[in-house]
Amino acid sequence: MFYYLFDWLSTNKMLPGAGVFKYISFRAALAILTSLIISAVLGKRIIAFLHRKQVGETVRDLGLQGQSEKQGTPTMGGLIIIFAIIIPTLLFAKLHNVYIILMIVTTIWLGLIGFLDDYIKVFKKDKEGLAAKFKIIGQVGIGLIVGITLYCNNSVVVKERVVSNIAEAYQNDGNPQNQSLMKIPQYAKYDSKSIKTTIPFVKNNEFDYAYLVKFMGDNYRKWAWLVFIPIVIVIITAVSNGANITDGIDGLATGTSAIIGVTLGILAYVSGNTVFADYLNIMYLPHTGELVVFIAAFVGACVGFLWYNSFPAQVFMGDTGSLALGGIIAVFAIAIRKELLIPVLCGVFLVENLSVMIQVSYFKYTKKKYGAGRRVFLMSPLHHHYQKKGIHEAKIVARFWIVGIMCAVLAIATLKLR
Repeated sequence: MFYYLFDWLSTNKMLPGAGVFKYISFRAALAILTSLIISAVLGKRIIAFLHRKQVGETVRDLGLQGQSEKQGTPTMGGLIIIFAIIIPTLLFAKLHNVYIILMIVTTIWLGLIGFLDDYIKVFKKDKEGLAAKFKIIGQVGIGLIVGITLYCNNSVVVKERVVSNIAEAYQNDGNPQNQSLMKIPQYAKYDSKSIKTTIPFVKNNEFDYAYLVKFMGDNYRKWAWLVFIPIVIVIITAVSNGANITDGIDGLATGTSAIIGVTLGILAYVSGNTVFADYLNIMYLPHTGELVVFIAAFVGACVGFLWYNSFPAQVFMGDTGSLALGGIIAVFAIAIRKELLIPVLCGVFLVENLSVMIQVSYFKYTKKKYGAGRRVFLMSPLHHHYQKKGIHEAKIVARFWIVGIMCAVLAIATLKLR
């Protein structure tokens, strides 16, 4: 909202300094500060409200150290995160931008699914919460919305490079007088629709999903949605569930999400800037730079929530927060064509997910073969395995954060590491 106000003041009233709101970096800084303030101020009030309503966590006895102390800790704290993301985005982002609209819809949609799950657990006293099939239906629903929008919307485009870099431009133009005109990358005059994505660690790393249906004949591109939309659905479902599984001890999912958010912000900024995109030899994606404002609010919300969620937690985010965080990360990565980087960037989520899959699969296999189920881990997800080994949860969280930072650095390194 402020963007439009100050744009009008700058254009029509010539107000000195109003033009600074045109800069993404300035609005991103305001977004992160605002989200931190909202988390701190609103968080305290929401926690007090949850205490009054006795919206406390019912902890199942898993035999973990310090588990009993968590009984009654307020849950549904994900509301703090959602408000701290949505409000700064509405204030500082360009609300007509299709990517911003998608991120807002994703946040609210998955937040509502998580809220419904928490509500059933807390107020209906049903420990199972929302049935898994309804969660999946909700995740598939937002996947369809995101996939169809990214495939069909005319604002979701790429800009093809005409001349790949300045050195090549000099090579192709022997007239020294024209070299002064080649100080910025040269791109096609018109945007082009494409469902290309980026393959990490590969030179000339653009991959078009349409190639997967090339067997369908000369008009194969019109059938590309048959693979693109299902891939989007699978990614959103997997990452949102991964964040949900990771949210098992104080501060783990929140801190990991903040680290991922910072990395996604860097990737979005360079993808939406012609100079950086050309220098790094990555796709230039018009309009995606605006996503930096959103992800700044996301990071601020996560860091602000850590004030209350770090050990010993005063509030849990519940599914209200964890499903939304995972969905936001997935949709954001897809929007900036970095979804194939998710296994690296979201390494902590991936390992947590895999630990559950391995544990359940091996238990079922050995039960069928030997008559008694056996386990690979002392308990899954993986963070509970380390708790069972007697490691304090604060140390587990810190070590998982370190792994998350290493994954983030590796993800950023893929911009040049090919």
